[in-house]
Amino acid sequence: MEQRTVYLDNNATTPLHPEVKKTLIEAMENYGNPSSLHQFGRYSRAKLEDARDKIASFIGADPDEIVFVGSGSEANNTVLSSLTCQPVGHCEIGLQNAAIITTRIEHPCILESANCLRDRGMAVGFIDVDREGKVNIEQYQRMITPQTGLVSIMMANNETGTIQDIKRLSSIAHAKGALFHTDSVQAVGKIPVNVRDLDVDFLSMSGHKIYGPKGIGVLYIKKGVSFCPLIRGGHQEQGRRAGTENTNGIIGLGKAIEMREIEMGSEAERLLGLKTLLKDGISANIPDIEFVGHQTDCLPGTLNVSFAGAEGESILLYLDLEGIAVSTGSACASGSLDPSHVLLAMGLEAESAHGSVRISMGRDTTREDIEYTVAKLENVIGRIRDMSTVYHGRN
Repeated sequence: MEQRTVYLDNNATTPLHPEVKKTLIEAMENYGNPSSLHQFGRYSRAKLEDARDKIASFIGADPDEIVFVGSGSEANNTVLSSLTCQPVGHCEIGLQNAAIITTRIEHPCILESANCLRDRGMAVGFIDVDREGKVNIEQYQRMITPQTGLVSIMMANNETGTIQDIKRLSSIAHAKGALFHTDSVQAVGKIPVNVRDLDVDFLSMSGHKIYGPKGIGVLYIKKGVSFCPLIRGGHQEQGRRAGTENTNGIIGLGKAIEMREIEMGSEAERLLGLKTLLKDGISANIPDIEFVGHQTDCLPGTLNVSFAGAEGESILLYLDLEGIAVSTGSACASGSLDPSHVLLAMGLEAESAHGSVRISMGRDTTREDIEYTVAKLENVIGRIRDMSTVYHGRN
């Protein structure tokens, strides 16, 4: 079989949409500061506000509820850091003894921020999830108290693709008087997201997960909700995020959202078909596997699978030699031998968590890519298991 180049790591980042690339090239001719009053600045401001309008419309928000930031991680950090503000001026939610509740499967930018707040004396609660990665509702309801200031729960998990019932979780939080934030970096542009229907107070998203440029994110802040900026020192974004706006990044994100409006529905249907083909191929050709995460409430292009007797890092590296890019939940690449915190929180044994691989498809993924991946994956797993001194599964 002739070697192909197959990119199956779209949850990490996506290639630029061709239309976004064209838009960015055109935008590079524009250098005006959007805060300047002359014609160059006014032109930049008009382009920036056009992008804001598109993004707001896409998620059901008003334009003045959209704040441009540098990334999804910055958006998440901004929300959690708001809890440390003293009740001065518009920073009214930031009582030092306010509590935050989140889950054990959040992105590290949420977990590390929560741990930082805990180290500074704030009460922090972590919700458990079940084997499929769904929030333990009974525990969640017990944990929320009158002292709870904020609940932060991701909409779709970056490793497993499991989707939470954010509307229900938000309703429970609001009934107890808490604000609700959702990290929707993996959800917006892949599944329908409407902030009015979900009734969330804060929502985070990122450009490079939906075929837009890197270095641009969005924080939705519901009108009327008190808010404390993370980055200060300028009037930009109505005083909610200082610093000259990444105008080209914003324009590119606006175009990416425009294309998501056109393509998202048909792409989701196509990706579901490819995921079924992938699952069937793996199941038919490779024994001793486990598909990880919820198998119906899941992102259409995400599949996490654990292979007994094979290390995820070895699978990744062998597939890379075959031209296939996937990712592993293990943090080995960052210098840690710990398995994925997400999979451990879901109840997987450490060995199973170490043997997991995330395959995330995108708009460029083809049927031929999937068939090639299944064939190469069968060979790779067989080779790794043959070298294993502990695997005693079926031949």
